[in-house]
Amino acid sequence: MRNQTNILLIYTGGTIGMVKDYDSGTLKPFNFKKLLKNIPELAQLDCSIESVSFKKPIDSSNMNPKYWVELATIIEKHYESYDGFVVLHGSDTMSYTASAMSFMLENLSKPVIFTGSQLPIGDLRTDAKENLITSIQIAALRENNKPVIQEVGLYFEYKLYRANRTTKINAEHFEAFASLNYPALAESGVHLKVNEAYLNRSKRTKKFCVHKKLDNNVAVLKIFPGLNKSLLSSILDTEGLKAVVLETYGAGNAPTDEWFLQALDRAIKNGLHIVNVTQCSGGGVSMGQYETSERLEKMQIINGKDITTEAAITKLMYLLGSGVSSKLLKTIFETSLRGEMS
Repeated sequence: MRNQTNILLIYTGGTIGMVKDYDSGTLKPFNFKKLLKNIPELAQLDCSIESVSFKKPIDSSNMNPKYWVELATIIEKHYESYDGFVVLHGSDTMSYTASAMSFMLENLSKPVIFTGSQLPIGDLRTDAKENLITSIQIAALRENNKPVIQEVGLYFEYKLYRANRTTKINAEHFEAFASLNYPALAESGVHLKVNEAYLNRSKRTKKFCVHKKLDNNVAVLKIFPGLNKSLLSSILDTEGLKAVVLETYGAGNAPTDEWFLQALDRAIKNGLHIVNVTQCSGGGVSMGQYETSERLEKMQIINGKDITTEAAITKLMYLLGSGVSSKLLKTIFETSLRGEMS
């Protein structure tokens, strides 16, 4: 008979870790050491839960690669001691952090589940309790003595998504996230239903490895009607810039003005990596389908396919930080590494 499943709760910051002081009305950090006392329902889960917090919890608006490395290091340090991890994070940048983790944690064979909430844990109508309880339950799921989930997931409002497929779509509704190009990995209703066909399964032949070198000399450029030459040049000519995520229209379309195309072509010839992603919430890039994307394809712009902007920017930071050669970067980017693109 197997011992209890051990789950590590990692609090980085965010609304889910706050409780309201009813006397003053202000929010104060929740004491995770008293988790079971405040959420007695957790005792019904057949698992042992321990917690660790960032020394100074941060608002997710202040999240950056330095904190991603700190988070990855915590997971690395405790990887062998725990069966699963639940990361509590502010919702605003959760998709960025969770996407980054998917690339930084190579050969992952245990669940790393991100969750958060729109309302603090002590609020009357909070979504925090359900998100937290179900995230822990998902992280503890086992079949044949192995974790059911073996990848980085994001759980919010009754659905578990592949983390690097998510985008925050709503600032007010409890249903804050969507994964428009990939189905939910699990859904929580009366029963917890896992969609096994959509899971990433670890081929446990390779050792778990954590990548801590990220290169943030990257930018996101959203095309819009009226984008002018000087603005485009000022971004493409930024000193030290190595890669740009170009958010284009529809299926990867962009203006056909000669000055625009020449500026992109010159930047690529000067060694800048440009990734074409769609600004649409769902769907992807299909370069060459229309005349407005034919030239982009010919100048060897990287095809982002159906990747999200969050996954594209973090994948670039990871690849550039890993020292991938300029010649190989296009090929590797266009290959799905962690299920982030179709």
